[in-house]
Amino acid sequence: MITDPDSFLRYFDSVHRRSLRDIQALPSAAENWAPPVGEGEKSWSIAQIVAHMAESRLYFAKAYRDEGWIYDWENPITDSQASWIPTLEASAQEFHRRIGGTSPEWLDRRIPLIDTDGTVSGWRILMMMLEHEVHHRSQIDTYSGLQSWDVPQIFDRYREDIDVLQAEQKKLHPDT
Repeated sequence: MITDPDSFLRYFDSVHRRSLRDIQALPSAAENWAPPVGEGEKSWSIAQIVAHMAESRLYFAKAYRDEGWIYDWENPITDSQASWIPTLEASAQEFHRRIGGTSPEWLDRRIPLIDTDGTVSGWRILMMMLEHEVHHRSQIDTYSGLQSWDVPQIFDRYREDIDVLQAEQKKLHPDT
C-alpha cells in the first residue's frame, strides 16, 4: 500500500528493476532498430523510447512537486546501447532525489492538469508515471517479440509452465 512517498519509491524501484531487466535482455541488433513505418512516437527507435522513459520520470516528478508539467532534465543521449542502463539508473536516482522526503500530504493535494481544466491528486500523478513506464517497457517487449528476440517473463513463468500445474491446483481446490 502506498501511504507515503517513500513507500511509493520502493514500488517504483521494483518497476524500474523490471525495466532494466527487459532492456538488458535486448540483443545488439536492438541498438539501431526502429519500426519500419510510422510517424512521431510510432516511429521511435528503441533508443528514443529509452530516452523518453528516462526523461518522463522527471517530467512527472516535476508535476508532482507542483512545479509544472515541464521536461527539465537534459535529454539523455541514448544512441549507444551501452548508454541505456546508465541513463535509466541516473534518471531513477534523480527521481528519488525529487520525490524522496516529500510530505505524505502531497499524495492527496490537487495539481492542475496541463491540457484540460481540473486537477489530479499527487498520488495519481505518481501512478501515471508508473503506467507510462510500463506502457513503454511493454512497447519495447512487443517490438522484441516481433523480432523474435527473447522477452523476459515478468514472474519468470511461462503460460505453458502454469498449464502443467493446473490439474494439481484443481485437486487442491475442488469446489472452485
